[in-house]
Amino acid sequence: MYRNIIKPLFDFLLSLALILVLSPVFILLIILLYFFNQKNVFFFQERPGKDERVFRIVKFKTMTDQKDESGNLLPDEFRLTKMGKFVRKTSLDELPQLFNVLKGDMSFIGPRPLLVSYLALYNSEQKRRHIIKPGITGWAQVNGRNTISWEKKFEYDVWYVDHLTFLLDVKILLLTVKKVIKSEGINTAGQATTESFKGNE
Repeated sequence: MYRNIIKPLFDFLLSLALILVLSPVFILLIILLYFFNQKNVFFFQERPGKDERVFRIVKFKTMTDQKDESGNLLPDEFRLTKMGKFVRKTSLDELPQLFNVLKGDMSFIGPRPLLVSYLALYNSEQKRRHIIKPGITGWAQVNGRNTISWEKKFEYDVWYVDHLTFLLDVKILLLTVKKVIKSEGINTAGQATTESFKGNE
């Protein structure tokens, strides 16, 4: 009952309430990012959700679209703006995903929605992370986030799918608040963003 009825209802009501309450924060960030990111405020990308159904995720954009002489995007560390670093460190870049939750594409708690290109790289066990809706935060995020290996992340994701309960979701929410306050696990060591998943060995 919790997984199929209470959790989706909670997602809808809480996302709606937070969007209304945080609207001044949204407006302020839109204004700041408009100037810091060369008018590019939002980042849209297709991601696989429940049952691998593809949807468009929305986040606040933290990097510019600067390219080299050949037209290729510069490395992340050169495109990440000062404002973008702050927004990412405080996890404010995730706020627009409240609209994804409101639409029903995502949940507050669940495996993070990754790239569509990763679908062909998962083994049968890792694919089970798509049995449920993806989340803004999840069990892997509060157990290392971007500082642990991809294999460990997927292990945590599947564990969550098998052990999903109301009390576990509450625990993850509380641990997420703690992680955000301490700014833990934002990036892989030595990199501006996390390293791409290249498949299982």
